[in-house]
Amino acid sequence: MTRPSVHPSVRLLVHGFLLLASAFAAPLPTPAATPPSEALNPSPHAIDIPPWFRETFLDFREVIREAGKDGRRLMVYFGQDGCPYCRELMRVNFSQKDIADKARRHFHAVAINIWGDREATWTDGKTLSEKALAARLKVQFTPTLLFFDEKGAVVLRLNGYYPPHKLGAALDYVADKQERKIPFAAYLQRHAREPASGRLHDQPFFLKPPLDLDRSRKPAARPLAVLFEQTQCAACDEMHQQGFRSPAARALIEKFDVARLELFGTDRLVTPRGKTLTAEHWARELKVAYTPTLVFFDAGGAEVFRVEAYLKPFHLASSFDYVASGAYRTEPNFQRYIQARAEKIRAAGGRVDLW
Repeated sequence: MTRPSVHPSVRLLVHGFLLLASAFAAPLPTPAATPPSEALNPSPHAIDIPPWFRETFLDFREVIREAGKDGRRLMVYFGQDGCPYCRELMRVNFSQKDIADKARRHFHAVAINIWGDREATWTDGKTLSEKALAARLKVQFTPTLLFFDEKGAVVLRLNGYYPPHKLGAALDYVADKQERKIPFAAYLQRHAREPASGRLHDQPFFLKPPLDLDRSRKPAARPLAVLFEQTQCAACDEMHQQGFRSPAARALIEKFDVARLELFGTDRLVTPRGKTLTAEHWARELKVAYTPTLVFFDAGGAEVFRVEAYLKPFHLASSFDYVASGAYRTEPNFQRYIQARAEKIRAAGGRVDLW
């Protein structure tokens, strides 16, 4: 059962209006419901959620049942206001009629604010706030989309922004229940083709094959970044043309060993755990689907972070910095880390270009 409620984006808009009004009128008393000091203020710019998203009690057991009764599946969006990738998802992807129609026809969509305080009941019956739920699910990028089957199992998770043609393929994959037939990476390769350079780009900082990435016997001197790419990959082309040319990113990349692999490649390598596999086999073991994906490993060969969606140069550099600085050990939330890093750069007189 559902009922109307005030969406977190609306609350943020109201809060922004009150702040603006206070500049022209007598100071307003501090509201009793002021968020705690440690809470982030994502931005005064609210992201418009499409009207076909559902307002619910956020009891996900009930929402999944209702979706099943309608012959649909559940899609849960984790976002935050001021997020340029969330804005792109809403204003570009969901403004395209074929994508919006597909989402409305096959899914019940529910939005979660990763800094929100609304109470939610997860599929296991545990009740917690939106922000606590996002932390529990280790939501590191916004937007993150979770897709559920009729029994409440997550059948696909998109950690970050997917361009329209890849999001459309993801919607088809879940709507047609393809998770029972084919891995998502193989499905994307077949159904999300795109104009691209048709080649793998070389970089002077790439390790030379044959790749022996074994760190199981002896810790390495530097962390490891493994980049999975494909030849027909526009986002890979862009990463090389823009992200890797950024002086900030290049300075950080020098602190890593960097290996590049083709997602469906047949070349054999030794993994950080000492196993000998083909690139395709290892990618499947790591559940890599999107290209480019960056998987970061510490000196001992343990995975500590990954990036598996479209990123602009600032967020790419921030990913390398997050691992190189060791910040992932003390700040488990990448979004908090990004905001602190951006504020530090601005305070030093630098420019932060989020998009």
